[in-house]
Amino acid sequence: VQLQASGGGLVQAGGSLRVSCTASGRTISTYHMAWFRQAPGKEREFVSAIRTSRSTHYAESAKGRFTISRDNAKNTVYLQMNSLKPEDTAVYYCAASARVILSSLRFKDAYQYWGQGTLVTVSS
Repeated sequence: VQLQASGGGLVQAGGSLRVSCTASGRTISTYHMAWFRQAPGKEREFVSAIRTSRSTHYAESAKGRFTISRDNAKNTVYLQMNSLKPEDTAVYYCAASARVILSSLRFKDAYQYWGQGTLVTVSS
């Protein structure tokens, strides 16, 4: 499956942005999907995941501000980001896994497919 992330951009602190990840090649309905992000000079970190069951999981930094969703008919996963902070500035990557156990959702090695990333910049 090929993943294409889009929707990044420049936003002021406190603002909102929605990034999207559209898949091609296969339907995402059988994949667990996730968003990771990587800030300059830092490791790639987990942001949020949504399983095939539609159960959602969030990093502590994202809880209450970000919402992940999926539209299997459109083969797309979304990450709605509200109350953005400068520390949210990063390249956001979407990822897909055909099989990942609950305890491994937050680990990038659990995902077999990755998109190219979309840059989100939050100005103070």
